[in-house]
Amino acid sequence: MREVVTDITKGTYKGFKSIVMESEQIRLETVPEIGGKLVSILYKPAGKEWMLDSGDRPMLQPEYGSTFSDWDMSGWDECFPTINSCSSGIDRSVILPDHGELWSLPWDCRIGGDSMVSSVRSPRLPYQFTREISFPSADRIRLDYRADNLSDQPIPFLWVPHPQFAITEPTRILLPEFMEDMQCVYEGNSLKGGESYDWDEVSLISSEVTGDGRKFYYRYQVPVGCSGLYEEKSGNFLILSVPADKVPYLGVWVDEGMFNDRVTCALEPSIGYYDSLEIAVGNGTAQVIAAQSSFSWHLELFIGAGINNLGIEERATYMKNIVSL
Repeated sequence: MREVVTDITKGTYKGFKSIVMESEQIRLETVPEIGGKLVSILYKPAGKEWMLDSGDRPMLQPEYGSTFSDWDMSGWDECFPTINSCSSGIDRSVILPDHGELWSLPWDCRIGGDSMVSSVRSPRLPYQFTREISFPSADRIRLDYRADNLSDQPIPFLWVPHPQFAITEPTRILLPEFMEDMQCVYEGNSLKGGESYDWDEVSLISSEVTGDGRKFYYRYQVPVGCSGLYEEKSGNFLILSVPADKVPYLGVWVDEGMFNDRVTCALEPSIGYYDSLEIAVGNGTAQVIAAQSSFSWHLELFIGAGINNLGIEERATYMKNIVSL
């Protein structure tokens, strides 16, 4: 395999210091001060920007403990150790913030060779969260995660990435073929919470702002940890892959203007089911880090273009082949 050339430079993004990583095909930019947020993932051959920017919302340093939707609503954030506000699972007097702790905290960042390592420590709980970003190939991003328990008691957690991908044309959400239906857990204006829907009937997103929104989960553990987005006109696509043995659940969030001002979709492979650490602890799906130990996992993002001649089933097969590379 040809060695991947990775350029890493310092930059500025909307008044904040940023780090830019580039391969031959991908340009990635992150702002460590704002939760290690990935503010840009550009696929250079097609000129396709996948991350939603803040639009008319200002980029400001969020206040710890505040509500996620009160801020910039852009880019890729990490939700840990919960999504919904709830008790910590260690000390019931500690209430975890909306979308977890990490998105509002400044992260430390260091550049080492051809990768970038960022880390952050909780201000209230005894853990450290670390993420390393690298390019295994020119068209692939790898994010390696580690959560360290710095205490003498077990720590439960839930993790979900929250990448707000920009939907700028009719876009199909790709899931493995065994996921024939998905359960709606946030009903918005058009669907009903608790009901299951045939995926082929609800997987196409329009770029039109409707004021609606919805969230789905696959009700079982996934045997294959992949999901994707495919633009019906341009053929641009991305495929997100995780190890199913470590990240066994999958959620999909679609916002057509209910919270944001444009259409966005978040593919959310999940450790824990679902959204609330308190619920995940109760149903036995939260991950638990033993005392003075750690837990590691990873995510890969494959980006490309030019499969617009494939049908839905052929795209699913294509996605499966890409993930197995």
